[in-house]
Amino acid sequence: MSDSLVIIPTYNEKENIERIIRKVFSLEKVFDILIIEDNSPDGTADIVKSLIKEFPGHLFIEERKGKLGLGTAYIHGFKWALLNNYEVVFEMDADFSHNPEDLLRLYDAVKNKGADAAIGSRYITGVNVVNWPMGRVLMSYYASAYVRFITRMKIRDTTAGFICYTDKVLKALDLDKIRFTGYAFQIEMKYTVWKLGFNIIEVPIIFTDRIQGDSKMSKGIFKEAIFGVISLRWRSCFKKYNRPE
Repeated sequence: MSDSLVIIPTYNEKENIERIIRKVFSLEKVFDILIIEDNSPDGTADIVKSLIKEFPGHLFIEERKGKLGLGTAYIHGFKWALLNNYEVVFEMDADFSHNPEDLLRLYDAVKNKGADAAIGSRYITGVNVVNWPMGRVLMSYYASAYVRFITRMKIRDTTAGFICYTDKVLKALDLDKIRFTGYAFQIEMKYTVWKLGFNIIEVPIIFTDRIQGDSKMSKGIFKEAIFGVISLRWRSCFKKYNRPE
Protein backbone atom coordinates (compact mmCIF):
# COMPACT_ATOMS: atom_id res chain seq x y z
CA MET A 1 0.00 0.00 0.00
CA SER A 2 1.26 3.46 -0.92
CA ASP A 3 0.95 6.59 1.21
CA SER A 4 -0.67 8.29 -1.81
CA LEU A 5 -3.98 7.74 -3.59
CA VAL A 6 -4.93 9.05 -7.03
CA ILE A 7 -8.71 9.41 -7.43
CA ILE A 8 -9.93 9.21 -11.03
CA PRO A 9 -13.67 9.63 -11.71
CA THR A 10 -14.85 7.90 -14.88
CA TYR A 11 -17.83 7.95 -17.20
CA ASN A 12 -17.34 6.45 -20.67
CA GLU A 13 -13.54 6.42 -20.61
CA LYS A 14 -12.85 3.06 -22.27
CA GLU A 15 -10.41 4.69 -24.73
CA ASN A 16 -8.27 6.13 -21.94
CA ILE A 17 -8.67 4.18 -18.72
CA GLU A 18 -6.19 1.33 -19.23
CA ARG A 19 -3.50 3.66 -20.59
CA ILE A 20 -3.84 6.14 -17.72
CA ILE A 21 -3.72 3.36 -15.10
CA ARG A 22 -0.63 1.79 -16.63
CA LYS A 23 1.07 5.16 -16.92
CA VAL A 24 0.53 5.99 -13.24
CA PHE A 25 1.83 2.57 -12.20
CA SER A 26 4.92 3.05 -14.37
CA LEU A 27 6.11 6.08 -12.35
CA GLU A 28 9.18 5.82 -10.13
CA LYS A 29 7.05 6.41 -7.02
CA VAL A 30 4.23 4.03 -6.16
CA PHE A 31 0.78 5.63 -6.24
CA ASP A 32 -2.40 3.68 -5.54
CA ILE A 33 -5.41 4.41 -7.75
CA LEU A 34 -9.11 4.57 -6.91
CA ILE A 35 -11.53 4.68 -9.84
CA ILE A 36 -14.93 6.20 -9.06
CA GLU A 37 -17.05 4.66 -11.80
CA ASP A 38 -20.49 6.11 -12.60
CA ASN A 39 -22.06 3.14 -14.40
CA SER A 40 -20.48 3.83 -17.80
CA PRO A 41 -22.41 2.04 -20.57
CA ASP A 42 -19.20 1.66 -22.62
CA GLY A 43 -17.62 -0.99 -20.38
CA THR A 44 -15.11 1.19 -18.52
CA ALA A 45 -15.74 -0.73 -15.27
CA ASP A 46 -15.00 -4.09 -16.89
CA ILE A 47 -11.61 -2.82 -18.09
CA VAL A 48 -10.72 -1.61 -14.60
CA LYS A 49 -11.82 -4.88 -12.99
CA SER A 50 -9.65 -6.87 -15.39
CA LEU A 51 -6.64 -4.75 -14.36
CA ILE A 52 -7.27 -5.17 -10.62
CA LYS A 53 -6.06 -8.77 -10.97
CA GLU A 54 -2.78 -7.44 -12.36
CA PHE A 55 -2.33 -4.72 -9.69
CA PRO A 56 -3.80 -6.22 -6.49
CA GLY A 57 -3.62 -3.96 -3.45
CA HIS A 58 -2.92 -0.89 -5.57
CA LEU A 59 -5.90 -0.51 -7.93
CA PHE A 60 -9.43 -0.15 -6.58
CA ILE A 61 -12.86 0.64 -7.98
CA GLU A 62 -15.98 2.09 -6.39
CA GLU A 63 -19.03 1.73 -8.61
CA ARG A 64 -22.01 4.06 -8.36
CA LYS A 65 -25.49 3.70 -9.82
CA GLY A 66 -25.30 6.54 -12.30
CA LYS A 67 -23.72 9.83 -13.35
CA LEU A 68 -23.95 11.73 -10.06
CA GLY A 69 -21.55 14.60 -10.67
CA LEU A 70 -17.84 15.29 -10.38
CA GLY A 71 -18.06 16.76 -6.90
CA THR A 72 -19.88 13.81 -5.36
CA ALA A 73 -17.40 11.44 -7.01
CA TYR A 74 -14.45 13.18 -5.39
CA ILE A 75 -16.19 13.46 -2.00
CA HIS A 76 -16.84 9.71 -2.16
CA GLY A 77 -13.17 9.20 -2.99
CA PHE A 78 -11.92 11.51 -0.23
CA LYS A 79 -13.93 9.64 2.39
CA TRP A 80 -12.65 6.32 1.07
CA ALA A 81 -9.07 7.64 1.21
CA LEU A 82 -9.40 8.79 4.82
CA LEU A 83 -11.03 5.52 5.83
CA ASN A 84 -8.04 3.69 4.35
CA ASN A 85 -5.45 5.99 5.97
CA TYR A 86 -3.87 7.60 2.91
CA GLU A 87 -1.68 10.61 3.72
CA VAL A 88 -1.72 12.29 0.29
CA VAL A 89 -4.75 12.31 -2.02
CA PHE A 90 -4.91 13.47 -5.64
CA GLU A 91 -7.66 14.50 -8.04
CA MET A 92 -6.86 13.64 -11.66
CA ASP A 93 -8.77 13.25 -14.93
CA ALA A 94 -8.75 10.00 -16.88
CA ASP A 95 -8.21 11.58 -20.31
CA PHE A 96 -4.50 12.59 -20.11
CA SER A 97 -5.33 16.30 -19.94
CA HIS A 98 -3.36 16.00 -16.70
CA ASN A 99 0.08 14.49 -17.27
CA PRO A 100 0.62 11.64 -14.77
CA GLU A 101 4.31 12.60 -14.59
CA ASP A 102 3.22 15.75 -12.76
CA LEU A 103 1.94 13.65 -9.85
CA LEU A 104 5.57 13.52 -8.73
CA ARG A 105 5.86 17.31 -8.69
CA LEU A 106 2.61 17.78 -6.76
CA TYR A 107 3.72 15.13 -4.29
CA ASP A 108 7.05 16.92 -3.84
CA ALA A 109 5.22 20.18 -3.09
CA VAL A 110 3.35 18.68 -0.13
CA LYS A 111 6.14 16.44 1.13
CA ASN A 112 9.15 18.72 0.74
CA LYS A 113 8.01 22.31 0.13
CA GLY A 114 5.52 22.93 2.91
CA ALA A 115 2.27 22.80 0.96
CA ASP A 116 -0.91 21.52 2.58
CA ALA A 117 -2.46 21.44 -0.88
CA ALA A 118 -0.82 21.66 -4.30
CA ILE A 119 -2.57 22.74 -7.50
CA GLY A 120 -1.48 21.72 -10.98
CA SER A 121 -1.81 25.23 -12.37
CA ARG A 122 -2.35 26.19 -16.01
CA TYR A 123 -1.96 29.92 -15.34
CA ILE A 124 0.76 30.45 -12.74
CA THR A 125 3.41 30.99 -15.46
CA GLY A 126 1.28 32.42 -18.27
CA VAL A 127 -1.23 30.30 -20.19
CA ASN A 128 -0.12 26.67 -20.54
CA VAL A 129 -2.95 25.01 -22.44
CA VAL A 130 -2.62 22.82 -25.54
CA ASN A 131 -5.32 21.91 -28.10
CA TRP A 132 -8.02 24.24 -26.83
CA PRO A 133 -9.65 26.71 -29.22
CA MET A 134 -8.83 30.30 -28.34
CA GLY A 135 -12.40 30.97 -27.21
CA ARG A 136 -12.24 28.26 -24.58
CA VAL A 137 -8.80 29.38 -23.42
CA LEU A 138 -10.08 32.92 -22.91
CA MET A 139 -13.24 31.67 -21.19
CA SER A 140 -11.24 29.55 -18.74
CA TYR A 141 -8.60 32.22 -18.08
CA TYR A 142 -11.10 34.99 -17.41
CA ALA A 143 -13.31 32.65 -15.38
CA SER A 144 -10.37 32.19 -13.02
CA ALA A 145 -9.85 35.95 -12.93
CA TYR A 146 -13.55 36.41 -12.15
CA VAL A 147 -13.32 33.91 -9.28
CA ARG A 148 -10.28 35.71 -7.87
CA PHE A 149 -12.11 39.03 -8.03
CA ILE A 150 -15.20 37.71 -6.23
CA THR A 151 -13.47 35.54 -3.62
CA ARG A 152 -10.19 37.47 -3.16
CA MET A 153 -8.24 34.20 -3.34
CA LYS A 154 -4.61 34.60 -4.40
CA ILE A 155 -4.78 31.57 -6.68
CA ARG A 156 -4.17 31.90 -10.42
CA ASP A 157 -5.95 28.72 -11.52
CA THR A 158 -9.05 28.66 -9.38
CA THR A 159 -10.92 26.13 -11.55
CA ALA A 160 -8.06 23.61 -11.82
CA GLY A 161 -8.96 19.95 -11.45
CA PHE A 162 -5.48 18.49 -10.93
CA ILE A 163 -4.92 18.83 -7.20
CA CYS A 164 -3.13 17.19 -4.28
CA TYR A 165 -4.49 17.38 -0.73
CA THR A 166 -2.88 16.16 2.48
CA ASP A 167 -4.98 14.09 4.84
CA LYS A 168 -4.69 16.99 7.33
CA VAL A 169 -6.62 19.21 4.95
CA LEU A 170 -9.30 16.65 4.12
CA LYS A 171 -9.86 15.88 7.81
CA ALA A 172 -10.32 19.60 8.51
CA LEU A 173 -13.04 19.97 5.90
CA ASP A 174 -16.66 19.10 6.55
CA LEU A 175 -16.96 17.16 3.31
CA ASP A 176 -20.72 16.74 3.68
CA LYS A 177 -21.13 20.52 3.48
CA ILE A 178 -19.39 20.92 0.11
CA ARG A 179 -22.43 21.82 -1.94
CA PHE A 180 -21.49 22.04 -5.60
CA THR A 181 -21.27 19.01 -7.87
CA GLY A 182 -19.86 20.35 -11.18
CA TYR A 183 -16.79 22.46 -11.83
CA ALA A 184 -17.88 24.89 -9.11
CA PHE A 185 -16.92 22.07 -6.76
CA GLN A 186 -13.27 22.75 -7.60
CA ILE A 187 -13.69 26.41 -6.68
CA GLU A 188 -15.54 25.63 -3.44
CA MET A 189 -12.86 23.18 -2.32
CA LYS A 190 -10.03 25.65 -2.92
CA TYR A 191 -11.94 28.50 -1.31
CA THR A 192 -12.69 26.46 1.81
CA VAL A 193 -9.09 25.28 2.13
CA TRP A 194 -7.89 28.87 1.67
CA LYS A 195 -10.35 30.25 4.23
CA LEU A 196 -9.15 27.66 6.75
CA GLY A 197 -5.66 29.12 6.39
CA PHE A 198 -3.86 26.16 4.83
CA ASN A 199 -0.80 26.71 2.66
CA ILE A 200 -1.65 26.27 -1.03
CA ILE A 201 1.11 26.07 -3.64
CA GLU A 202 0.53 26.26 -7.40
CA VAL A 203 2.78 23.99 -9.45
CA PRO A 204 3.01 24.94 -13.15
CA ILE A 205 1.76 22.25 -15.55
CA ILE A 206 0.91 22.02 -19.23
CA PHE A 207 -2.74 21.10 -19.71
CA THR A 208 -3.47 19.14 -22.90
CA ASP A 209 -7.07 18.71 -24.02
CA ARG A 210 -8.29 15.15 -24.43
CA ILE A 211 -7.57 13.39 -27.72
CA GLN A 212 -9.87 10.40 -27.19
CA GLY A 213 -13.34 10.26 -25.67
CA ASP A 214 -15.89 13.02 -25.20
CA SER A 215 -15.57 16.14 -23.07
CA LYS A 216 -17.87 16.33 -20.03
CA MET A 217 -18.05 20.16 -20.14
CA SER A 218 -21.53 21.65 -20.64
CA LYS A 219 -23.25 25.02 -20.43
CA GLY A 220 -24.93 23.93 -17.20
CA ILE A 221 -21.60 23.14 -15.57
CA PHE A 222 -20.15 26.48 -16.64
CA LYS A 223 -23.26 28.33 -15.42
CA GLU A 224 -22.98 26.65 -12.03
CA ALA A 225 -19.38 27.80 -11.75
CA ILE A 226 -20.15 31.42 -12.66
CA PHE A 227 -23.19 31.93 -10.45
CA GLY A 228 -22.04 29.53 -7.74
CA VAL A 229 -19.09 31.78 -6.94
CA ILE A 230 -21.41 34.60 -5.93
CA SER A 231 -23.39 32.23 -3.72
CA LEU A 232 -20.17 30.88 -2.22
CA ARG A 233 -18.87 34.35 -1.38
CA TRP A 234 -22.22 35.42 0.08
CA ARG A 235 -22.51 32.34 2.30
CA SER A 236 -18.96 32.83 3.55
CA CYS A 237 -19.95 36.17 5.05
CA PHE A 238 -22.12 34.32 7.57
CA LYS A 239 -19.87 31.32 8.19
CA LYS A 240 -16.99 30.80 10.58
CA TYR A 241 -14.01 28.87 9.24
CA ASN A 242 -12.44 27.22 12.25
CA ARG A 243 -9.36 25.17 11.50
CA PRO A 244 -8.88 22.21 13.87
CA GLU A 245 -5.60 22.17 15.76
